Amino acid sequence: MMPDPPIAIAQQPASATTRAPYLRSLHQRTYKLRVLGMGLASLPLSMVMLELHAAWPSWAWIVFSCLLWPHLAYLLARRSGNPLHAELRNFVIDSLFAGSWAPMMHFNTLPSVMLITTVTADKINTGVRGLWRRSLPGMLLAIVAGGAFTGFAFQPQTSMTVLLATLPIMIIHAISVSVSSYRLVRRVQAQNLQLKQLTERDTLTQLDSRNHWQTQAEVLLAQHHGNGTPAILMALDADNFKDINDRYGHVVGDDVLRAVAELIRSKLRPDSIAGRLGGDEFVVAMPAALFEAQAAAERLRASIEALRFAPSPDLRCSVSIGLAEPPAAGLGLREWVEAADRALYRAKQAGRNRSAVAAGDPVIE
Repeated sequence: MMPDPPIAIAQQPASATTRAPYLRSLHQRTYKLRVLGMGLASLPLSMVMLELHAAWPSWAWIVFSCLLWPHLAYLLARRSGNPLHAELRNFVIDSLFAGSWAPMMHFNTLPSVMLITTVTADKINTGVRGLWRRSLPGMLLAIVAGGAFTGFAFQPQTSMTVLLATLPIMIIHAISVSVSSYRLVRRVQAQNLQLKQLTERDTLTQLDSRNHWQTQAEVLLAQHHGNGTPAILMALDADNFKDINDRYGHVVGDDVLRAVAELIRSKLRPDSIAGRLGGDEFVVAMPAALFEAQAAAERLRASIEALRFAPSPDLRCSVSIGLAEPPAAGLGLREWVEAADRALYRAKQAGRNRSAVAAGDPVIE
């Protein structure tokens, strides 16, 4: 009778391992909501029964369906071999009770419509596909059976007393739906942010992922071709990285990559676009002139050469760096990266731990 905790895919934990316990515990999260919702439903039901001078069977039905059933439903689900299946069955029984209340109230308009609509909306709110449709036959059967029991007595007028008794469940249900929707929106937003971070960030180094870096570098290249914005591409490669992995292990190798990435972030200008292409290959697109990029590359190279690692005090690492100015108009990022790669190759051929500039400029040790 209150919004059940949604279990649609968007709100489930991400992995199947964590989703199974989440679903199995559905009855535990539903229990308090059912107690509250059924308890509030008893208010308009009781007011109508007082106005109708109802006999004891009607009062007994209210006590059972509104006050005892929530606890019985919880026990049935908890003791079941399949708690989720049992709780879904409980949802259907909730609708059966709601259907029986309408003829018992002689189809008093406001509480009858409100209770049936609320319990149906709650089934939709669970996120369980088709649950509300599976609940309809039982609800309709209860309406017909209850109508046969009362002779289909029809007194649709709603008094002020009954209206006031209906307000608590109307108000609390509306607020509960809003809170549930708010939580769903916030959870989806958080998941979207996590997904965005996963697609834009390299998980090991926290630099830009390859695709995200390419997108931003293409923007800088377009700005250079469009309005002459200075731009330099820097390609970095850890020297003898395979030997580091073989000698010290991949965990230490990862430490080296993270340390290099941290220095790239801290030693280069803040508007640099730094990314990891894969393995030990890094790229940086800088809105800077060549002389400025050369000085930055030398500072970065010296800082990396000075790195020390506590678990492996004898470990030394260095990088080779290739620098390239933007290609001519009509050429794209691919040609720019290839030019920086050629400069990087020259630096390695010259002995590593140094930088080189494309297009025949000297190697800088």
